[in-house]
Amino acid sequence: MFMVVEPISPFRPEPRAYAASMSGEAMIGRAMAREGVVGGEDVRAARERIGDRVRPVVLAPAGERLWFALEFLQHTGTFKARGALNFTTAALEAGAMPEAGIAIASGGNAGLACAWAAGQRGIPATVFVPENAPPVKVARLRELGADVRPVGREYAEAAEACDAFVAERGALASHAYDHPLIAAGAGTLLDEIVAARPSVTTVVVAVGGGGLFAGVAAAAAAHGVRVVAVEPEHCRALNAAVEAGEPVDVPVDSLAADALGARRASADALAWALRPGTRSVLVPDAAIAAARRSLWNEHRVAVEAGAATALAALETGAYAPSPEEEVCVVLCGANTDPSDLAA
Repeated sequence: MFMVVEPISPFRPEPRAYAASMSGEAMIGRAMAREGVVGGEDVRAARERIGDRVRPVVLAPAGERLWFALEFLQHTGTFKARGALNFTTAALEAGAMPEAGIAIASGGNAGLACAWAAGQRGIPATVFVPENAPPVKVARLRELGADVRPVGREYAEAAEACDAFVAERGALASHAYDHPLIAAGAGTLLDEIVAARPSVTTVVVAVGGGGLFAGVAAAAAAHGVRVVAVEPEHCRALNAAVEAGEPVDVPVDSLAADALGARRASADALAWALRPGTRSVLVPDAAIAAARRSLWNEHRVAVEAGAATALAALETGAYAPSPEEEVCVVLCGANTDPSDLAA
């Protein structure tokens, strides 16, 4: 059985200035701080800020009125390069980059993006990862020049270690998903999809903590595009938040947990999930594995389980588009060992 949760609460996040620590707040500066929910104006600013330094998304036909957005072709293999570059560039423009550079806690993909963006500007990057982060991602982090520090079994434990490092060393704290600059950078993907295929009515994205969803939803609102948020049944931070009407902690247990294993969704993601034009659905791990294999067998595309989660919603019927919809599924990452697909 697949659970679909519709908005039930008028939840609004408390206004807040986005700064991860006292030192980070001082160095980010008021030019980078803002209040409220990430919106279309933030996505437009991100587009101007990062310009052509990211790869434009490629759309591939995948069936009748169905497209794949091949965002795994992005720098570092995921959409996260967009947000990381937006964050890093904004910090440099504001004169807010400390000598200690940037620190981030990440299951792998956000850390890769952070390390890449920092490397583009000669900035040190320290990345805290869960001890179960995929070896292929850890190796790539080190290739990009990051100082990699494995801590704990879940993202939250790595995040605690990162916070301690920021407090001690004065590094600028980034976040895997819960920052308006990160979300806004991710949202630039939606504008590219619509520019390439204006007839798209629905975009389907996988969700961990909600950075991609929040940014895409913010951009989609201006185009009248529906956004479907897909999560594993046992990594359902956003779905549980919608059900509760506020962000809540959830257990993390899924084959896609290395990319989607956030314990709590961002307030921005929840705020957008409670607005019209969005939908939250869940899929089981078996369906995610099947979708990943079907992408390989039918399209010779090897993606990570987190990316296959979005397609699983269509393959299982967790989200069933109407005949009038034209759907684009975002294949958001491919930092994976594909050897199991050849078995």
